[in-house]
Amino acid sequence: MDEEIPQAVASKLISAPVGQIWNALTDPHVIKKYFLGTDVTTSWQVGEPITFEGEWDGKHYEDKGVVLSYEPEHRLSISHYSPLTGLPDKPENYHSVEYRVEQEAGGSRVTITQGNNKSKAEVEESAKLWDMVLQNLKELLEDPGSH
Repeated sequence: MDEEIPQAVASKLISAPVGQIWNALTDPHVIKKYFLGTDVTTSWQVGEPITFEGEWDGKHYEDKGVVLSYEPEHRLSISHYSPLTGLPDKPENYHSVEYRVEQEAGGSRVTITQGNNKSKAEVEESAKLWDMVLQNLKELLEDPGSH
């Protein structure tokens, strides 16, 4: 049997209240500021579609998925498929992406976990990308005047 491929995980402590972070994770206008200029469209209703549109490395993309869970100020999960992977649009080619927010001393911890990765290289690349997104979010919320 093949060795199990781990999940990609990124986590950051952000000096902001949970409610402010939750708003940043779910408000499309705020998402665009820290999430690489991505336009997100969704109702945030479980079972409803979510789309991500923008440009990455000079290529237009339109990724999609479904809202899997929505627990305000705590946990949000979606499925995610990107045509840029070159893989067919089939359920086995969708990632699971979970955003979790937890109150901690000094702020709130945001953890993003991406499952259903195809290789350890993909795990490393995805963890780097999510870490960059969380760093952008941290900078936006901790120093809003710089954006």
